[in-house]
Amino acid sequence: MRPNRPVTAILCAATLALTAAACGPGDGEAGGDAKPTVAASLPGTDGIKIPDQLKDKLKEHGIDLEKWKGGEWKNWKKEDWLREAGDYINPIIEDLWDPDRMRDAEQPQRPAVDPDAGKDQGVTDPTPAPVAAKQANPPYHQSVPESGKVFFDGPEGSMVCSATVVKDPAHPGKSNMVWTAGHCVHAGKAGGWYRNIAFVPSYNNAGKPAAQLKGAPREQVAPYGVWWSDWAQTSDQWIATGGPTGGAGAPYDFAVLHVTPEKGSGKSLEETVGSALPVEFNAQPVPKVAGITATGYPAAAPFDGQRAFQCTDKPGRLSLNAADPVMYRIGCTMTGGSSGGGWVAAGADGKPALVSNTSIGPAKAGWLAGPRLGPEAKGIFDAVSRKFK
Repeated sequence: MRPNRPVTAILCAATLALTAAACGPGDGEAGGDAKPTVAASLPGTDGIKIPDQLKDKLKEHGIDLEKWKGGEWKNWKKEDWLREAGDYINPIIEDLWDPDRMRDAEQPQRPAVDPDAGKDQGVTDPTPAPVAAKQANPPYHQSVPESGKVFFDGPEGSMVCSATVVKDPAHPGKSNMVWTAGHCVHAGKAGGWYRNIAFVPSYNNAGKPAAQLKGAPREQVAPYGVWWSDWAQTSDQWIATGGPTGGAGAPYDFAVLHVTPEKGSGKSLEETVGSALPVEFNAQPVPKVAGITATGYPAAAPFDGQRAFQCTDKPGRLSLNAADPVMYRIGCTMTGGSSGGGWVAAGADGKPALVSNTSIGPAKAGWLAGPRLGPEAKGIFDAVSRKFK
C-alpha cells in the first residue's frame, strides 16, 4: 500500500513556499514505513564495534540496540525524538541503505521562501536570472570527487541531501569529515535529529538515469562505500529557529558530520575518495567573489535524484533578516535534494575551497541561497575536528 503524499511534499509545490533546499520523503515510494530489503544487523559481527560510550548514551535515552535495529528507530513520538545538541545518536544498521532504498529516497522537501525574500532588508541584490543546471561529467569520481549524497530517515520517510568531503586539520590527508546543511541532519525548531544518517561519495558514479539503476548492485551506486555519521553538529540557531518555510535559521543552516565506514576498511574517507576540499571561513564579501559553483543531486522534477548537477554564477546578496548575516545567492535551477551540496570558489590561496552550502530556494526553482561561513560555522567545524583528534 502506497503511503499518502506527505504534507512536506505538498509544501514544495506551494507557489510562494520558500523551502530550504532540503530533502524529503519519496512520493509514494519511500514513505515512513520503508524497509530494507536485506535483514539489518548491528555492527559487531563484521569487526565493527559500537563504542561503550555510545552504548551508555543509548541506555540513557532508553534505547535498546536490538529493538533499534529491528525498526524501533521508526518510532517518532515527540518524546522519543532526540533534540538537544549533545543528544545525537546514530548506530550503524548494516545494509539498511541498500540500492533500492537509496534510489527511492528521491523526492525532496526543501526549506522554501518567497521568491521576493529579502527585498525590504536594504542589503539584498536583485533576484538573479536563472542558471540552467548542467550535469556533472561522469564518472563523478574524476570531475567532483568530493561530492556525494546524504541519506537519512525522518517521520515522513527516507530523505536525501547532498554533501562534500572536507579537510580535517587534525588529520591531514586522512579526513573523515563531511559538510552539509543543518536541515539535512536536524529538523530545527519543531523537531530533532534525523536518524540513520549516512554519506555515499560519488553516488551513481557513472551518472546513469534512475531507470537503469533498478536492481543495480550496491557497488555500482556506492562504489566507495556507505559511510555512517557517528557524530553531527549544526548551529544552535538552526536548532532553535530553523523550519521548513520562510527561511528561518537559513543564515546558520550548515552542519558538519564525522563519518565511519559501514564495513571497516582501515582507510579514511579522504584516502578512500582521494580528495577533500578545504573550508574557507570569513571568505571575501559577496561583491568580491568572482564566481561560485554549486554541486548537488537535485531530486524534485524535472530531475530524478540520481545524477549530480552543477550551477556556476557570480553571487549576489540575500538578507532575510537585518539582524542575521547576509547570505550568498546565485541563479540555479536545481531543486530539492541539492540541499547541503557544496558551494566552491577560489580561496585565499587561489585554489578551490568550500565557501557555503545550498540552504534555501523558492518552490519554483530559479535561484539558491547559502550561508556565508563565519565564526559560528568555524566553531562547529573546529569542535568536530577536536572531538576526533
